[in-house]
Amino acid sequence: MPKTAYVYVPSPSRENLEIGLDQGLWGWRNGTLDRAHARHAVQSLGKGDFLVLGHRGPNSRVAPGGWADATLQRLIVSQVSRPYFTGTVPVWPDDDYPERIGIDVLEEELGVHGTALGADAMEALRLSANKQGAAVLQSGISAVAHLVDAFASTPTPRGDASVDHEGADSAVVQVLVRREQSKLRKALLGGATEAACALCSRVLPTRFIRAAHIKRRSAASRQERLMMANIMPACLIGCDELFEHGYVYVADDGTIAVSPKNVTTSDLIATAKALEGRAVADYGPHRAPFYAWHRTHIAC
Repeated sequence: MPKTAYVYVPSPSRENLEIGLDQGLWGWRNGTLDRAHARHAVQSLGKGDFLVLGHRGPNSRVAPGGWADATLQRLIVSQVSRPYFTGTVPVWPDDDYPERIGIDVLEEELGVHGTALGADAMEALRLSANKQGAAVLQSGISAVAHLVDAFASTPTPRGDASVDHEGADSAVVQVLVRREQSKLRKALLGGATEAACALCSRVLPTRFIRAAHIKRRSAASRQERLMMANIMPACLIGCDELFEHGYVYVADDGTIAVSPKNVTTSDLIATAKALEGRAVADYGPHRAPFYAWHRTHIAC
């Protein structure tokens, strides 16, 4: 069964929080994990478990349950990408925090009320605040699923945002990634009802346009995932899949080329070649490094 760890990050640690999120890392001082089985909690986290980071809450020196109706100024939902390890490479400016895990940020929300996360999870964050940011572990992911259910009123590009709480870990991740896609679409397309595909230039209703990462989301850093230079409008009637799977790529002069990789059918070859030589929309120095990554790692 997947697990969820809760960590509270106090206001003075804002810089450390930003660095950790950008680096895809979280760490603890040895002394923090020396207390009350805190190290065991961190060491028990496996790849795919969840880490929820709460930031800027109220005074934690209150009775148990005192945070049930509190508001966290910021909440980050992440997934463990690398289990417990020790590291000495400097990351944070004020200390080593040598006991570390790798994290993949899935969602960031501001002004999250306790009812959205649930009383048990809020209590775990309050306890973490009183334990110098030690991880407080809970079995299952019900609180994260509950949070996603609270977000379900936000439109997503496709599908239902509600979560089946039985075996819901993959569903939670899918919903959170769709929420990210929705935010990127809003930034890219605004309130437009039609948009042009960056590859084929066909103008289509926006329901046929995806805010596509040029450098794959799985390979991109947190900052790169949210940079509009790494996002292009790609149509869902062919171009998005051709680019995603590397059958076409963008050369360093900004034109579309067909990959030398093997293709399976003559129709696929013909579809890819129909884009060959076209200039990709909005090519420039801001996008070139992302297209270069795709060209090197996916297409060639």
